[in-house]
Amino acid sequence: MYKRILLATDGSDLSDKAVQSGLALAKVLGAELVAVKVVPHYIQTYFEGSFAISDEDVKNIESQWETAAQKTLDAVQAKATAQGLHIHTRVIKSDDIAQGLIDTATQLKSELIVMASHGRKGIKRLLLGSETTSVLTHAIIPVLVLR
Repeated sequence: MYKRILLATDGSDLSDKAVQSGLALAKVLGAELVAVKVVPHYIQTYFEGSFAISDEDVKNIESQWETAAQKTLDAVQAKATAQGLHIHTRVIKSDDIAQGLIDTATQLKSELIVMASHGRKGIKRLLLGSETTSVLTHAIIPVLVLR
């Protein structure tokens, strides 16, 4: 059915549940897995009262974010390997997390995206939006959302 699955993670507990389900699905289907974590670029704004950060500091911050993302993906890879699965990992840099996931799925010719829903409610949902909703709305391949 699905031969290539993109497994999105952000390292949260809920995301870890989605990872476990994605690994189990891949094992049953014999599918190839790619675990992905999206990290943004450091946003530099110059509002009153803020201070400029040097380019070197920005690079250091972004490097720390990428290192943390890779650490998250390494943990996913270890879980997959322990289950006898082969998995690739990829840190994606994108200011739009949902679009970064969709673009990566397209580039890798993934047939399914597996991700968690953070289940925000009320005002948080209105203010923060939902990456999951954006992926569901704009992806042209199936998306499996786990809670």
